[in-house]
Amino acid sequence: MVFKQLQKSFQLNNWSIRYKLILHFLLISILPSLVIGLLMGWIVNGIVEKQVNGHTMQLIDNVNKSLDYYAGNIQNISYFISMNPDIQAFLNEGKKAVDDDHEEYRMSKFLQGFTSLYSEVAGIIVVRPNGDYFSNEMYARTGDSLAQETWYREAVEAKGIFKIIGHPASRNVTTHSNYKDSEVVSVVRAMQDPDTQKTLGVVLIDLKLRVIAETVRDVRLGKSGYLMVIDDKGESIYAPKNSKLESLGVVALPRQQSSGMFAQTVGGQKLQFIYQKSSFTNWTTVGVFAVQDSVQEIKDINLYLVTFVFIVCMLGIAASYYLSHSISRPISQLASFMRKVEEGNMSIRIPEEREDEIGLLGRSFNKMLSQMTRLISQVWAEQRLKREAELRSLQAHIQPHFLYNTLDTIQWLARKDGAKEATEMVEALSKLFRIGLSKGQEMIPLADEIEHIRSYLKIQQTRYKDKLNYTIEVDGSCDDLFVLKLILQPLVENAIYHGIKERRGPGMIAIRAMISEEILELVIQDDGAGMSEARLESLRAVLRAVPSVYEASAAQRSAEERPQGQAASYGLRNVQERMRLSFGETSGIAIESREKAGTTVIIKHPIIHRKGQGAHDTHMEGVNRG
Repeated sequence: MVFKQLQKSFQLNNWSIRYKLILHFLLISILPSLVIGLLMGWIVNGIVEKQVNGHTMQLIDNVNKSLDYYAGNIQNISYFISMNPDIQAFLNEGKKAVDDDHEEYRMSKFLQGFTSLYSEVAGIIVVRPNGDYFSNEMYARTGDSLAQETWYREAVEAKGIFKIIGHPASRNVTTHSNYKDSEVVSVVRAMQDPDTQKTLGVVLIDLKLRVIAETVRDVRLGKSGYLMVIDDKGESIYAPKNSKLESLGVVALPRQQSSGMFAQTVGGQKLQFIYQKSSFTNWTTVGVFAVQDSVQEIKDINLYLVTFVFIVCMLGIAASYYLSHSISRPISQLASFMRKVEEGNMSIRIPEEREDEIGLLGRSFNKMLSQMTRLISQVWAEQRLKREAELRSLQAHIQPHFLYNTLDTIQWLARKDGAKEATEMVEALSKLFRIGLSKGQEMIPLADEIEHIRSYLKIQQTRYKDKLNYTIEVDGSCDDLFVLKLILQPLVENAIYHGIKERRGPGMIAIRAMISEEILELVIQDDGAGMSEARLESLRAVLRAVPSVYEASAAQRSAEERPQGQAASYGLRNVQERMRLSFGETSGIAIESREKAGTTVIIKHPIIHRKGQGAHDTHMEGVNRG
């Protein structure tokens, strides 16, 4: 027994909300602090590593841009040389173009201008396919044709595209300055005839490695890190003297990516490699540094984190007591108000003084009580309206039943005496009453509604003779639909008495039924007298004022409160009210009219199929529930 009581007291669900909050606040403040302390070193190392890698990648990008700039200058020099008239003459005519000392001097000064203007240029030489060449800085070491050199063939294969060869190796070309192969980088481009695409010659330009060294050597990565530049074959273009790698032959750079980073152990030491390849030069700049290089920022951040963890623990303990009290107290008050509502006090309201979530909950609770009170009143009003409608319907059906039976007798007597016209008139009137009764059903087939209005028009045509003509068109897709009964007759009656009767000469009433945009449209159109804009707006105001089922309580308004002219449009209002009460705001009547041009009335009715006749009841149930 004692064990069960202890077990029950330790269950969290049995604690008061204040003690739950205290426990949660303490766990929230202390546990994260401990986790932060345990993971502090790993997090700091990760952050610093990410910053170092990002900074290194930015430095590499800047170096690549500088190298691209120098390579771009060399490319532009090759274009200028190929477009020079003297160089073109040499390529086309050979040594005959430079037999004159003046021509040779001018070409020499032209090439010398580039070496003077661009200090990174070590030398320039132009070679024809037969081995003839011209240069002011470079010359062939032997008498062998320079057109047989490997760099010459690579330039021809590139078909006029600028190409970086890299460090020269065993070539038959040297300079007056006697640069070593490791001190220059060679660049070539074939010069082609624009019409025949025939190679006219090749220009070879040597770029001083000193320019690359000046760009790269001032970059420092940590304590011992450095940058190096390699070509697309993995051979070193530049590496500092303290480089642990002469080339990256022992390190495999990923071929699929133009930039990235990876770690690899080289010579017993774990190194971090960060690289980025230039799409222009096809050179890759690689940053190399030891993974375990200590960074002072790590120690500073560790100190800040330890201090932060300690402060958070102290503040968490103090804040947990205060916050638990400030949160639990208004919740307890809210629970007290709810218990009073359970006892039946629907008039009670929570003071709306707070602006926090508890205040929002209190305002929502007050709105809920107001909504419940409103809905109770609305349901009561709807039920009263329904009972009154049932009473009116019962009263309305007593007299038509008697008249319908009497008309049947009159029709039989008229047919017996041979009064054909009177028989047809009585038969139409009899159908009118029969469909109007419809065994008390509110929904009838559209075909019955059309037959009802056809009987009504036949009676009116007998009365008005040639004054009244009519047409009825029903789309085949509407054959199996159901509609509210007696919604056409009041509108057709208006069309006759306010439209056709008021015009001179015969008039026409056209009735159409069709499906448009998932809605059944019943159109009554006449070419009668029409109405003025003021009268049209008055009728529209009457229709807009008709309440839907959502506003059923508003239907209790007195006749004096209705818009002006509403009493004169009882038929329109009656149909609109039945549509709104049955199907909501999406259904109803629309009117278009012009004075002396006729009137068009459109009834928008939901589609209710014969097989799904119960859909009307389901729809009405959903509407009544709001």
